Amino acid sequence: MSSADPLLALQDAIKRNEAITYLKDGAPVQSLKAATHVKLGSAAVMPKTTPTRWRRPTSDKEALAMDPSADPSKFFALDSIALTWNTRTEPAAVYMRQATTEVVIYVQLTDRRPVLDWLEGKIQNHDRLAPLSQGESVACYASTTPKTPPPNVATLPSSTLSPSKPGGTASAQQRPGGSKRSYVPDAADLEAVKKIRANEIELRDRNTVLRGVKVNNFTQIKEYVAQLKSAAKGGKGSAPAVSASAASNPSSKPGSKKPRIFPIIMVSSSPTALLTLHNIKKFLEESQYEASESARQRNGGKTEDMIPIYRRKTHIDSSGKEIETRIKYFAVDGVDALAKFGPDAWDRVVCVMTTGQEWQFKPYKWTEPKQLFHNVKGIYFSWMSDPPNPRIKDWNVSELKIDQFKRHVDKSVVAHFWRLLDGWMQTHKPSLLG
Repeated sequence: MSSADPLLALQDAIKRNEAITYLKDGAPVQSLKAATHVKLGSAAVMPKTTPTRWRRPTSDKEALAMDPSADPSKFFALDSIALTWNTRTEPAAVYMRQATTEVVIYVQLTDRRPVLDWLEGKIQNHDRLAPLSQGESVACYASTTPKTPPPNVATLPSSTLSPSKPGGTASAQQRPGGSKRSYVPDAADLEAVKKIRANEIELRDRNTVLRGVKVNNFTQIKEYVAQLKSAAKGGKGSAPAVSASAASNPSSKPGSKKPRIFPIIMVSSSPTALLTLHNIKKFLEESQYEASESARQRNGGKTEDMIPIYRRKTHIDSSGKEIETRIKYFAVDGVDALAKFGPDAWDRVVCVMTTGQEWQFKPYKWTEPKQLFHNVKGIYFSWMSDPPNPRIKDWNVSELKIDQFKRHVDKSVVAHFWRLLDGWMQTHKPSLLG
């Protein structure tokens, strides 16, 4: 390694707030690809291919103790580190694109932040940073922070630097008997470490998130399984005892069913709405749109205030057999009908169909559109030829288009509606899914 360390020279220029520029034939150039040298502030000029002590991730374990000048292919060159510093404020994609343009080996994203932290003096060491060699100039350490001088710079007595001789002094690094001196941590360093750990944020991945922090108690299930096993071993005589115990405490049975709670869809009571209580049932059950006025006349102008909607849903079981199930929803168009479902009716509302008029929400539990559509799924139906409605732009609603003439596309619109609603319920109200 040369007597001037490029990393220390670069770090020294950064601490003096000096620019890192590129040179060709002694003249500044903008492109690192065209440059031959890198000017590190006002103190040093080095070839851009000068190897640094920062190891590349592809290096093996032997590179930990190797000199970069002996095997430069295992270390980043000065141009890579300089480009990393000059693009420190750029996003990762811009940095990698610029490195490709300048024909420079880019520092991987996982190493980019440690490199910048070391150059700024935020960290003093890193596992990819090779130690200084024996021939390193002591003058290079002049650029380091005075508070953290390298341990080898201090001038030691000659008796401590040379091996023990007859009548001489033993090495300062060893005690009589050959044992190493115990390490005594600095009190200021301990306090600094305590403060860092107090503010440390534990990183979490998908596995730790899925594990959760709730402690589940499966005692009742274990007891029930133990009773079943004892009943199977004891014969028919002890089976009624288990059944009686389970019947006396239905809530302890793992398979005990709770009363089914059906989700509720609220439609607009506006006569201009594309979907009302008159035509919502045919649209969602048969995937066939009918104008609200035509549906009202067909029904004699009368309709219930609570419309049950049965959704057919098919799935394939483990044996490959197709199974069809029916999921029940209710559709209402006002808070009076909603009140018939009980005090927790708003907890069962999963969807609100809006026409973009705010007066629709005045009697609701949440009168502000942004707050309402934070708690329920918002759907806005419009004609295919209608322009975007600017009033719903900030309402967090999904817009679905209905064609005025092509009834064969209604099926895809209804399927899209159910996909949106299923996705929202899976995230916010999974207990209401069938």
